[in-house]
Amino acid sequence: MIAWMHGVLREKQPPLLIVDTGGVGYEMEAPMTTFYDLPAVGEPVTLHLHHVVRDDGQHLYAFVRRAERDLFRQLLRVSGVGAKLGLAILSGMDAGRFGRCVLEGDAASLSRLPGIGKKTAERLIMEMRDRIEADSSLATSGSAGAGPTPPRDDPAAEAVHALIALGLKPAEASRRVHAAAADGLACEEIVRHALQSMVR
Repeated sequence: MIAWMHGVLREKQPPLLIVDTGGVGYEMEAPMTTFYDLPAVGEPVTLHLHHVVRDDGQHLYAFVRRAERDLFRQLLRVSGVGAKLGLAILSGMDAGRFGRCVLEGDAASLSRLPGIGKKTAERLIMEMRDRIEADSSLATSGSAGAGPTPPRDDPAAEAVHALIALGLKPAEASRRVHAAAADGLACEEIVRHALQSMVR
């Protein structure tokens, strides 16, 4: 299993990124909390990985912080939570805020995340509370802000695509991006504002 990787960031278009390690480009998916902290394309990057091998292929999920990777693994153990939903959760809030929501029983904030209804939010609180209390490192990661981002042809269109990939319906994704977009904002920043508006 691949646990971590150090290489050169070649592409980043949420939710996908490609890292060149030894002349091989590895494609992986990552939550927006990871995209906020990625360096510019062409710069070195180190990522913690969750490697999944299935009959239909292999999948890599990347995280800047080990705590977020560990939390993602714990989320996959919750009934009804798959990789797509796990990425959506960690895109809408960092591990620290997720941990606080669970420990405080804040189902309302969790249910505002893409793909999370009231029942799923309550299940997350019930199944994750003991794990977070037993391992505080699962809720100590925070997002330090966005790294430098190269210019894009159409950041708003890329942001809509990223939100759809995270589980929003196209119409809602377009509405959220329209409300959050501003001149000069990169795709990652537009998505950050759109997701933050959902969990306020």
